[in-house]
Amino acid sequence: MNETIDFKVIDNIVDNLGCKQSSIIAILQSIQEHYRYIPKETFQYLSKKLSISETEIYSVATFYKNFSLEPKGKYMIKVCDGTACYVKKSIPILDRLRKELGLSKSKATTDDLIFTVETVSCLGACGLSPVLTVNEKVYPAMTPDKASELLKELNKKR
Repeated sequence: MNETIDFKVIDNIVDNLGCKQSSIIAILQSIQEHYRYIPKETFQYLSKKLSISETEIYSVATFYKNFSLEPKGKYMIKVCDGTACYVKKSIPILDRLRKELGLSKSKATTDDLIFTVETVSCLGACGLSPVLTVNEKVYPAMTPDKASELLKELNKKR
């Protein structure tokens, strides 16, 4: 998907957060919130607007794990593979999601940008394990079959 970047959106973000170097993390967070990733075209634009080198902006965007330079799906599914979830069989859930969506460890997002499936080390819900989240909503005591049902529900909402 080649989404056109609306630089007016970026201008509004910069205007709201401050046109200064100290605002770069908040600016990148807002851009990612809008586009679900940080488009590469924004680096040159922000560099000129904030008088910061593209390299510095890129360094910030790649240093923090929560930033993504690749498009993410409308539904961001995070499967916990921390100890409590792993022991209670979170990996078969991950495998089922990947199989049904045609994804793999190296391909986390569907071509239509509807689903992204990633693992996380801990979701902070060990007592509810195995657990996954969809756009920050927690789904406890998951099984591969429950994960399949969840995908069906999400597909109806597209």
